[in-house]
Amino acid sequence: MTANGKSRIRVLIVDDESLAREGIRMLLAGDADIASIDEARNGKQALRTILADKPDLVFLDVQMPEMDGFTVLRKAGLANPPVVVFVTAYDKYAIEAFEVQAVDYLLKPFTEKRFRKALDRAKERIGSAETLLDPKLLAVLEQISRGPEYLTRLALKSGGKTFFLDIASVDWIGAAENYVQLHVGRHQHLMQVTMDRVAKRLDPSIFVRVHRSFIVNVKRIREVKPAFHGEYTLVLDNGVQLRSSRTYSETMKRLISNPL
Repeated sequence: MTANGKSRIRVLIVDDESLAREGIRMLLAGDADIASIDEARNGKQALRTILADKPDLVFLDVQMPEMDGFTVLRKAGLANPPVVVFVTAYDKYAIEAFEVQAVDYLLKPFTEKRFRKALDRAKERIGSAETLLDPKLLAVLEQISRGPEYLTRLALKSGGKTFFLDIASVDWIGAAENYVQLHVGRHQHLMQVTMDRVAKRLDPSIFVRVHRSFIVNVKRIREVKPAFHGEYTLVLDNGVQLRSSRTYSETMKRLISNPL
């Protein structure tokens, strides 16, 4: 219990980016109203934790691989859902979502001041009769979760000039520390951005993440060979071979199945 007699708050942070989770955890540190902080790195973990532990407050990333934030809430189907603060890198629906005010909305990157405002609003909601998610906001967030605005081109700098690259021409993308390397035919281009951020902006019907360090254009895959322990070897049209990881075994199974 806090000094004012209210129960302390159990928090769940859901984001597929570890740095994003760590950032929210740091902002919550030292808050006397917070009883515990749990984390989930994907939608499936989030769903299990929400159903099992019933946290009071969830900071929920909207777009995550395999199960987005909206799907998490829909599948949870709780009569008394937790208070949810949505977190996303997309700003198209931010104003509309904010105006609904059923839950709050944090646009990455957000300031500490903006985070405090969202946290204060969430605290006011917890235990009130207004914890149910507003259906208008859910409709907005469903649009966000569909991710309609995928990258179609990239602006790259080279030799003091900027040129534009059609994203569909990329064969595969590899991680290179704080950069990603775009492989286009015989050429490679570096961009200073994380793999997680790139993955969220790519059309999943064209680009599939098969490893924490690899994203592949499915139209460039010539064949797929099973390896060991849920891993696969992908052979591209240009002869490049990429090995998927067990973490993405379900993604690979969907990739090699016929959608009939």
